Amino acid sequence: MIDVYSWPTPNGHKIHIMLEECGLPYRAIPVDISAGDQFKPEFLAISPNNKIPAIVDADGPSGKPIALFESGAILVYLASKVNRFLGNNDREKFETLQWLMFQMGGLGPMLGQAHHFRIYAPEKIEYAYNRYTNEAHRLYNVLEKRLSQSAFLAGEEYSIADVACFPWTRSAANQGIQWEEFPHTKKWFDTINERPAVQRGLQVLAKQRKPLTDDKAKDILFGKTQYAKH
Repeated sequence: MIDVYSWPTPNGHKIHIMLEECGLPYRAIPVDISAGDQFKPEFLAISPNNKIPAIVDADGPSGKPIALFESGAILVYLASKVNRFLGNNDREKFETLQWLMFQMGGLGPMLGQAHHFRIYAPEKIEYAYNRYTNEAHRLYNVLEKRLSQSAFLAGEEYSIADVACFPWTRSAANQGIQWEEFPHTKKWFDTINERPAVQRGLQVLAKQRKPLTDDKAKDILFGKTQYAKH
């Protein structure tokens, strides 16, 4: 059994979807990041960066338990565990990993900033608004070019690269993106969105998430609480 400590965010959805795709038994343990659960000592013992998701696999390597944080590392671990979604040879593996790194280092962080400054910033700072909206368009152009050449990011087979990128594109409109500008990316999005395992993964913990309207919750997520010592 795998315990997944998570919340219904793009990074959380990556692991929910992957666990469903792999058919591995798991238990979802909510970490309400708007209430500050990510700062509790028991969670920090698993995820020292106070970010979701994190997992504890009771049946880890050599049959011993293993705890992992960082969604990209968890995706690689799960793919290795079931020997799927990471390519069929070394070439395909490294092509998959480069697109996973594209998500971890660029697509996720930059789309997250675009979403923040367009939707949640208390003041609409024109420079930040334009900076991250423009970067979102640049990144979607990278996706569009790649997906005009292949069905999925790492080639013709669905992989952890797609699992990683897909949840971030679910909020395209909030990032300033109009799908008609990116037809190949929209086709890719629709193909993944129709997968039964993806639909199941998106429902994990979904009912527990509430609209972010409370000032205290916003401070926990975006303000000084993030920098306090825990």
